[in-house]
Amino acid sequence: MLFRATSFHLGQLKAKLAKLKRELLTPSTGGGGGTGVGFDVARTGVASVGFIGFPSVGKSTLMSKLTGTHSEVADYEFTTLTTVPGVLTYKGAKIQILDLPGIIEKAAEGKGRGRQVIAVARTCRLIFIILDVLKPLTHRAIIESELDNFGIRLNKEPPDITIKRKEKGGLNVMKTVALTKISDEELRAVFSEYRINSADVTIKFDATIDDVIDVIEGNRVYIPAIYVLNKIDQISIEELDLIYRIPHAVPVSANHEWNFDELLERMWTYLNLTRVYTKPKGRLPDYDDPVILRQDACTVEDFCNHIHKSIMKQFKHAYVWGSSVKHNPQRVSRNHILADEDVVTIVKK
Repeated sequence: MLFRATSFHLGQLKAKLAKLKRELLTPSTGGGGGTGVGFDVARTGVASVGFIGFPSVGKSTLMSKLTGTHSEVADYEFTTLTTVPGVLTYKGAKIQILDLPGIIEKAAEGKGRGRQVIAVARTCRLIFIILDVLKPLTHRAIIESELDNFGIRLNKEPPDITIKRKEKGGLNVMKTVALTKISDEELRAVFSEYRINSADVTIKFDATIDDVIDVIEGNRVYIPAIYVLNKIDQISIEELDLIYRIPHAVPVSANHEWNFDELLERMWTYLNLTRVYTKPKGRLPDYDDPVILRQDACTVEDFCNHIHKSIMKQFKHAYVWGSSVKHNPQRVSRNHILADEDVVTIVKK
């Protein structure tokens, strides 16, 4: 009985803490929130990659080397005070790079313009966490904590939990797997704290109570991240071997432009982008200007709409060359899913 009471109170406390964090981190109407001067950046390209790191870890140098965009570089902290945008062209795709001011501890609470920095990061498709290779673990832990406090979940998929509220009928929880990290009492406490008395809840994996709270809050973002360990020119080969064991890590030297190829290839993979080439009837494919699609939205219809939304009104079928078809060319419908470097000819009615 004591365990059940303790579980209930733990769930209740976690829910209260999540609600308090939300209130603290939500900007008030009186100012002090929002993106602020220097943080409103016009978005260009097919995706945005945000550079986040402590001051003086080499973000601006990396930005300048990758994009040719000048971002103030100096040997003292807080050289970059606003968002500096640049554009990197890779595999025919224009990708926007956002060099954000150096993040510091308690950034999520507003210290060092941290709220503005993290608010911009929430809108990015990918985050580069730039770390000094000589002190990566401490800085990494602080940055991850600050981003997590602001509702950014790194390298995680959204929890496979559905909550359908209803007017009556009580709380009905269906679990498709055994739950080892949470108890029924914790679940009941969390839903009670959020005043959800009637709902159908389906949990399809071994979730934690934090996963449940994230779904209830509904304002979390799930963003892939690459840990860019800079200044590898200052370490030994043996130390470099250890770095390669860190998940999601790519070691580089911004000053010497070492290992940029691996970094860019990893960026492309994490962005989940697909190149599709157009082939007008009777002409050669246009390999210079691919249509860039996301892998979760790369049907023939997506391809047509990306070129111009009027195309689908006259769409009859398409011919595709590439790895998504069994023979080349192959006639396909609008629902056919395209693969990277496919070539497409659209046939109109």
